Amino acid sequence: MRGAMASGSAVVLARALEALDVGGAADKINLIPQDFFAELCEQIIQHLNHKIPGVDTAELCQRIQTSGIEINVGDLAKIANVVSFLFSTAARNSLSTEELVTTLGNAVTALPKHAVQVIRHVWNEHGKSISVSEDARNMATLGQFVDIKWKLGVAMSSDTCRSLKYPYVTVMLKVADPSGQITDKSFEMTIPQFKNFFRQFKEMAAVLETV
Repeated sequence: MRGAMASGSAVVLARALEALDVGGAADKINLIPQDFFAELCEQIIQHLNHKIPGVDTAELCQRIQTSGIEINVGDLAKIANVVSFLFSTAARNSLSTEELVTTLGNAVTALPKHAVQVIRHVWNEHGKSISVSEDARNMATLGQFVDIKWKLGVAMSSDTCRSLKYPYVTVMLKVADPSGQITDKSFEMTIPQFKNFFRQFKEMAAVLETV
């Protein structure tokens, strides 16, 4: 009975992988060195285990590019989504390492050998630890705040004015979206706007202290 259930789940996974155009992602995975791909898989496992808010594909992409590999953050995000789907689906269906690797090999013939080795190792080490409950999936509908930074600048010119010289604050946010991708968002505020922004944070902190 267990074998029949696993076989049926493997078929579902294989069809879903085909629908995700994993073949296209496989071409990009081939560009990523094994150590970086292993790090990506480890981050995804940690995210699925709710140990980190998401996968920082922008930061990882920058390090991969620094090593001399030409890949953009959009392609890396697609790879992360595919691997995350792979692991979460395998966890929900309790697939063994061999079932997962066999299904993946049948569905994606273009997947490079080093990627299969990494997936085998990561799933063998951490596959049983993933708990993807229905409640957890239902809760993961909103983004999650990760980090905030700010810096002070001075606007020197614009299209309508040669010399402005007014101070402004740039706020940079890291936010994990529901899929687990960490994205960077930034916006500028005038000093009065930033002071109001800061005041509202102080008000929230004061309310939280009473909870």
